[in-house]
Amino acid sequence: MLFEIEEIRRRRKKLGITQKKLAELVGVSQPLIARIESGDIDPKLSLVKKIFEVLEELEGKSVNARHIMNSPVKYVTPDTTLKEAIELMMRDGISQMPVMESGRVLGSITESSVVRTILSKGLDASEIKVKDCMEEPFPMISPDERLESISKMLLSNPALLVVENGKVIGIITKHDVMKALKSE
Repeated sequence: MLFEIEEIRRRRKKLGITQKKLAELVGVSQPLIARIESGDIDPKLSLVKKIFEVLEELEGKSVNARHIMNSPVKYVTPDTTLKEAIELMMRDGISQMPVMESGRVLGSITESSVVRTILSKGLDASEIKVKDCMEEPFPMISPDERLESISKMLLSNPALLVVENGKVIGIITKHDVMKALKSE
């Protein structure tokens, strides 16, 4: 989980609060906040997380996965034909889907994996099964995962699955994060 230390000062100033006030809310000294903002020290991750939690609380935007996920999750099974998967993706305007069976996540398909498979195996998508082109499953996160870490995870993944009590309850893509950021 990456946090941008430089962001602390910008967000604090945007909120119009002093280093002293932020320090009080976080439970540390004002000189420590000053040193963190100036880059003089490399703070513990737990302290940085606490600072960001306080800033998010102050901004009133404690957006988490549950707020921005799409539900129910559209998915295909390993035995779905690629033709059926393509039709579903095009009809619903989605670029990626999990591959599931009996509630278990087995893998994923994306527009890229579909195109790659069709090009390498020939053009008849009705002969190819999803299991022949599925990739690794999307990472799974809790419904309480914060927008900040969701955004970072999506830099290297096409989608994230939101899981609660072992059950997939939602999916999040970059598009969902952009919508959430736009509405702030």
